Amino acid sequence: QVQLVESGGGLVQAGGSLRLSCAASGRTFSRFVMGWFRQAPGKERRFVAAISWNGGSTYYADSVKGRFTISRDNAKNTVYLQMNSLKPEDTAVYYCAATELPLFPNSDYATYDYWGQGTQVTVSS
Repeated sequence: QVQLVESGGGLVQAGGSLRLSCAASGRTFSRFVMGWFRQAPGKERRFVAAISWNGGSTYYADSVKGRFTISRDNAKNTVYLQMNSLKPEDTAVYYCAATELPLFPNSDYATYDYWGQGTQVTVSS
């Protein structure tokens, strides 16, 4: 089992920045591909970004490429999502997820085994 706890969400104006964190506990963090997903009201959960086991490779949804950066610190068992140039359409609950599937990149939420509780990000226009 892996427990994931997100933090760092909040309310920000368009053009602003936020940094989300996801702290993991329970199993060897470096064994997991980590991902961020988001879900807006009335919409499906969608892939945002993923990072490989050692952080050497990253993968982004087209909608956030160039604005968001995913990173991880395996010594701290934490994955981050730096979000810059935020837009109102980025408003959603953001979820951290982990998978042991030996596949990268991996944007399929159905293959992620563990999920955090989510953190709300609201971008005002």
